[in-house]
Amino acid sequence: MNGQVSTPVVVLASGGLDSTVTAAVAKRDGYALHLLTIAYQQRHAVEVEQARRVAAALGVHQHLVIEVDLRRIGGSALTADISVPKHRTESDWSREVPVTYVPGRNLIFLSLAAAHAEAVGASIIYFGANVVDYSGYPDCRPEFIRAVEAAVQAGTKVGMEGKSIEIRSPLLRMTKAEIIRLGLTLNVPFHLTHSCYDPIESIACGQCDSCLIRKRGFAEAGVVDPVQYAVW
Repeated sequence: MNGQVSTPVVVLASGGLDSTVTAAVAKRDGYALHLLTIAYQQRHAVEVEQARRVAAALGVHQHLVIEVDLRRIGGSALTADISVPKHRTESDWSREVPVTYVPGRNLIFLSLAAAHAEAVGASIIYFGANVVDYSGYPDCRPEFIRAVEAAVQAGTKVGMEGKSIEIRSPLLRMTKAEIIRLGLTLNVPFHLTHSCYDPIESIACGQCDSCLIRKRGFAEAGVVDPVQYAVW
């Protein structure tokens, strides 16, 4: 059942393609969007500014940006002085967890989203996780999402009151091409989204896992990707 216009939901919004389509799905479903973006000192911090532009384009109810310095922890090519892998193949993606995995990132993000949901009275979090076209991250899998839901139920005031906070992942089992086609039907501003892990200023490198997955998705969807790449 679609939500009412006045019903708030929290949407984790990175400024990337998947989270933007997810936000558009939540808007289509009739909810009042409270976008939450985490500026975690990531290498590709340009995505935070793009998230602001996406929020403005979607006309959301609220956009909150929270700063969390995950660079102090490191352990990832996105938060430490570790090179971002380039030109990896699809078989590479399934072989091991890549160095672009940020330890605990989605666990931290969903915890913050749950806190924000409690504060604004939202019972749903929209999360743009995907297990089809992705780089092998363990914190995008459905079992992880269900485990976080259980932890939120056990560790929040709303949970004690017999209520729940649902983590809704509408793109979970879609290919990137399917996500792009869905976004086109929802008038998603793809030109504002940023996917690259290792941009040259604000220009996507075109060679990292995220760029390669995105470019393949647009090619399979039969539409032109509106963002600029340093290397096609």
